[in-house]
Amino acid sequence: MTPITAVMLFGAGLSAGFIDSIAGGGGLISLPTLLWAGLPPHLALGTNKMQSTWGTLLAVRRYAQAGLVQWSQVRLAVVVTFGFAMLGTYAVTQVSNEWLRKVVPWLLLGIAAYALLSPRFGQQSVRARLSPTVFACLGGCILGFYDGFFGPGTGSFWTMACLTLLGLELTRATAYTKVVNLTSNVASLLVFIFAERIRYDIAAVMIAGQLIGARLGSGLVIRHGAPLIRVVFLMVVFALVSKLLWDQWTSGS
Repeated sequence: MTPITAVMLFGAGLSAGFIDSIAGGGGLISLPTLLWAGLPPHLALGTNKMQSTWGTLLAVRRYAQAGLVQWSQVRLAVVVTFGFAMLGTYAVTQVSNEWLRKVVPWLLLGIAAYALLSPRFGQQSVRARLSPTVFACLGGCILGFYDGFFGPGTGSFWTMACLTLLGLELTRATAYTKVVNLTSNVASLLVFIFAERIRYDIAAVMIAGQLIGARLGSGLVIRHGAPLIRVVFLMVVFALVSKLLWDQWTSGS
């Protein structure tokens, strides 16, 4: 690893940690950077999980200290998500995820359109459509497995689910999302560690950037709340949709 490569990896970790702590989607930066650095896909995926886990952990810690995490509400979701994320990570090594690659951009586009057309998107709590127990079981099963199996847009799906089904306002929905994202990251990471799919030297450089970026981003969320999250959320979702659709187009041409 050359000094220039190390600087690029550190910067990618910092940027990804900043974006991830606000609205998710940091993998748009970190994973392509790891591939650029010459890692084969399986090592890039495992190393990306390692470095992103630490940034998410710091963000969760700061949200918890600010009183934005209701542990009694999220505890069951953590347990269910952990198990199904491990299952999803194992499954992705056995089967193709091509169908998901085609469907997910359009689901994300629908989420972005809803958020864009709702000026007061997530600014206040609304009536919950599911009990916390049912929500935790459904979300943990579906989104936990999905994050382990494929991953792009998981944070956006969790945030939207928290807003529309659990009735949370956007700041608390983001905190809930970070907790379950951390859970699925750790679960997937354990599988990658067992399979020896991590470059620890590269992960260490990116973790240093992740911790700084996550601290900065989570601090902005705590201070500015829903208006900031809404802007970054929309930017991340549209960027993710564009990337996934571009990948489909280029792979098919």
